[in-house]
Amino acid sequence: MTVYRERPAAGSERETNAFGRDHSEMMEGVASEKPRLPPQRDVLVVEVGPRDGLQNETSSIPTSVKIAFVDALTDAGLPVIEATSFVNPKAVPQLVDAAEVLTGIRRADGTRYPVLVPNQRGFQRAMEAGADAIALFTSATEAFCQANVGASIDGTFERFEQVVPSALERGIWVRGYVSVSFGCPYSGAVNISEVIRVAERLLQLGCDEVCLADTIGTATPDSVQETLEAARPSIPTEQLALHFHDTAGTALANVEEALELGVRTFDSAVGGLGGCPFAPGAPGNLSTERLVERIEALGLSTGADSVALAAALDVVRPHVPRLVSPSP
Repeated sequence: MTVYRERPAAGSERETNAFGRDHSEMMEGVASEKPRLPPQRDVLVVEVGPRDGLQNETSSIPTSVKIAFVDALTDAGLPVIEATSFVNPKAVPQLVDAAEVLTGIRRADGTRYPVLVPNQRGFQRAMEAGADAIALFTSATEAFCQANVGASIDGTFERFEQVVPSALERGIWVRGYVSVSFGCPYSGAVNISEVIRVAERLLQLGCDEVCLADTIGTATPDSVQETLEAARPSIPTEQLALHFHDTAGTALANVEEALELGVRTFDSAVGGLGGCPFAPGAPGNLSTERLVERIEALGLSTGADSVALAAALDVVRPHVPRLVSPSP
């Protein structure tokens, strides 16, 4: 992999990316009008610890700790922090305090705080709490969609059609997740054409960004390459994000492959927090600390402060049993 050495001037006629590949080649067949990265960052790290990282924890975590956790992540310089989820509290009781968390955090200029919403009711609750960015979630397989949200893929889009127009009218930034994009705990291997079809529908609906999620950690560099090459003709690379779990220890290799192919937005969670309550055996997310370390070792900037990331994890550590070191 080519290490980033010198950044070309912004707006140059043929800007080359950090890995030596011409930007026009990365975006072959696709034009995008929205710049995705602030000038001080080469890679955008999306911190999902407060939502995806905590949702599966069985021990109740105090609201004040969740607020302090988000604030500490803000202090670490992360540009996007997924703060909480407005799903039915009966489905994810850990996040029953979503409104209190979102209204209690200290928001920084230039930082986005998306929240997960499943439907119109969740969207209304999020708006009442002052959300300025939302994330929707569907799936690449019918089996996982039914297990996760109790609806078909088409059924999720019927829900989204009640949400996205209102969000766009309000100037709300919208992300769409495609769960199990690289493997499903119920259906096994996933047809790449189905992944692309669902991602295309999300963009056509009006989503600003689509995130392909490796929900159970089965992605490999080869499958990442195959999926991204298939996505290139119809999905702007600048509107694409990736979400890896690290079941087989390949998450960082997957990131490097995606970087080679032009993707610059990646999800992670401090301490490798996470898992999905509706995906049996799903491991934690890719660790933010490891992601930042690897990206910056490649000569790319994330804008994140590694010391502050460790401090953020310490905020929540006493409340997550697997993070508590056993007594000697």
